[in-house]
Amino acid sequence: MTIFTFVFKRFFRKPSNVVFLLILPIASVFLPVGEWLPIPLGFQYYGLLLLFIAARLASVIMEDRMNKTLLRIGVAPVTHFQYLWQNLLAYSIILIAVNLVVVIVGVAVHGGKLISPVLLFIIYSFFSMTAIGLSLAWYSLFRNKEAATSVFGGVVMLIGMLGGVMWPVEIMPELLQRIAMLLPTYWLTEGIILVISGASIIDLGLPLAMMMMFSIAFLLLGSRRKLA
Repeated sequence: MTIFTFVFKRFFRKPSNVVFLLILPIASVFLPVGEWLPIPLGFQYYGLLLLFIAARLASVIMEDRMNKTLLRIGVAPVTHFQYLWQNLLAYSIILIAVNLVVVIVGVAVHGGKLISPVLLFIIYSFFSMTAIGLSLAWYSLFRNKEAATSVFGGVVMLIGMLGGVMWPVEIMPELLQRIAMLLPTYWLTEGIILVISGASIIDLGLPLAMMMMFSIAFLLLGSRRKLA
């Protein structure tokens, strides 16, 4: 069994993970259309849910580091890089699959009220990579899983507020508006706003590029700490 396939087996072995991964995202789809952004509230806040799901996925890597898992499998020809990229690939596939399910259910529930579902799927998929990278980088800063998880919840809410997920960035002071541009949630919201405005995939180039840059930066930061 490869590390890639073992990731799926280990994660879905816990019923709580299945609930967190599928039931909560699907339940969010049934929220009504918001007032600020003319899309269902579940899709407005979906980015925050992706961050929490990514954190739950990435916490497995921290558990392996705490349990010295890589040391125990060190006798096998498995490098830190192989372990990491196979985990990240599995996490990416899981989140992209969740995005697809959420968008399909969203179309079935809201119909035409869900504007450009294909572009929304692309935006959420790019942000999924960012969420995984951020979670990996975050957990690399801690030695205690419980502490990392509890603090991360507050961080998600903070970057959600500053990044314009919960309210328009324009209502904040100019300084905070500039700070918001340094957050991945800002570019997620910017992409959603462009989609609502009728933008094409080409018009989404900047938000998607920024989210990809955040993903690379977070992954480089998080992968520097070996598991052994």
